[in-house]
This record gives sequence, C-alpha cells and structure tokens, in this order.
Amino acid sequence: MQWNAADYAQNSASQMLWADELLARLALRGDERILDVGCGDGKITARLAAAVPDGKVSGVDASLEMIAHAQAHHMRANLDFQVMDARHLDLLAGTFDVVFSNAALHWVDDHRAFLRGAARALRPGGRLAVSCGGRGNAQAVFVALRAVLRRATWREYFRRLERPYFFYAPEQYERWLREAGFRAEGVTLAGKDAHHPGAAGLAAWLRTTWLPYTRRVPEARREEFVAAVAARYLEKHPLDSAGQAQVRMVRLEIEAVRE
Repeated sequence: MQWNAADYAQNSASQMLWADELLARLALRGDERILDVGCGDGKITARLAAAVPDGKVSGVDASLEMIAHAQAHHMRANLDFQVMDARHLDLLAGTFDVVFSNAALHWVDDHRAFLRGAARALRPGGRLAVSCGGRGNAQAVFVALRAVLRRATWREYFRRLERPYFFYAPEQYERWLREAGFRAEGVTLAGKDAHHPGAAGLAAWLRTTWLPYTRRVPEARREEFVAAVAARYLEKHPLDSAGQAQVRMVRLEIEAVRE
C-alpha cells in the first residue's frame, strides 16, 4: 500500500488522541526501551521518545513512504526508524520493555505472527500495549461505501475486492495471546467517536486512510469517489450542531505481559 505520509500526518487527529490515551496508561518510568509497531508518520513515536529520555524507542512500519517521512521530521537522539513488516518482529529478539502499537494492526493479515514476534522482541515481563480497529469498527462507513460501490459508475473498479481490514474480537485475541506466551491483563472492545471538521474533514480522512478502496479508482476520479462516499455517509449521519462529522469507531484495546 503506497501512502501519502504528509497527507496522513495532517489528517490523523483521532489516531493521535487514541495514542495519547494508550500512552497515558503505560505510566512510563522514563528509561524503557520501546518498540512502536506501525509507527506511520512518526509523530506518536516521537512522543514516546520524549516520554523516555533515558530510554530508547524504535519505530517500524512496512511503508517506505511513512518511514521516510518519520526520518525527515522526527529524528532525535533516542529514536530510530526502520522499514519492517509487523509479521516479522522476531528479528528483534529480547531487546524491548514495551511493544506499543496504535491504529495499525487492523492492516495486518496475520495477528498471530505479530504476537509471536512481539513476544520474542520483549524481555520476560515486558509489556504489550495495543489499540487497533476491532469487531464492528466504522460500520456506518462500510454501509456508505457499499452503497456507492454498487453504483454503475464505480462498480467496475471493485470486482474481486479482497478483505482489506482485519477486525477481531476479544475472545479471539485472548486465545492468541496465550498461544504466543502472553498473560492478558485486559482485552476489550471500546466504542469511540472520531470527529472530523465538516464534509471536507470527513473526505480528507477517507482519502488518507481508506486506501484499499480509494487506490482502486483512477487518480483522476479519486476525489470524486471520495466525495461520493462522504456525501452518502452524511445523508444518513448529518453533521452535528458544531459542524462535525461523527463516526462511531470500535477499538480493540490489548494490555498483556510476556511470561
């Protein structure tokens, strides 16, 4: 998936909010070694690095564009970035106190491989802290998408569409955690609203994060497609009194300890 990292950085306020909530729960001492999996544009990874001035943070992401952006905008003495697939973290054996991941793992098609690698990357007693899309996430957006995809003007671009996201339930993850050598301390689904400034803000979010759909449309027609999806969504879910587009999200939040 080819990302526009600068565009994503400007249109990911909700992801930053969720990351701050996850970071607050970590209660860091300041000397931990942290691995940020799916670090994206790097701004959240930089916040982690600022929270551990006597520690070290490594951000990894499968996107060359995201890593290049992170290296250009967020480098500091105790922070590094590298391209790495979340399914191959076993290359980082036993070196971290915390494996952190925010708004990324629903892009990964093999969560058990991620968990095995995370367990290998952590020291015994190390912590896993994850927030990603969970079962039922953004359901109203998918309803709007399906309505637009059925239209004759767009249908030809979406034949044989593969499953683009991987949203799971707590009961699946609890089993996978045990198999990978973790003790679960909390695995829950949390409903959270994302707020976007008007129709333009909603369209910007769709453009920057719904790439499995938008990238199937020729570039010359992409903005038209995004506008159609946003308009369909707002027909059913109008802007609120403050002019905000509200989208009901469901986060799968995981806290676990490597045994």
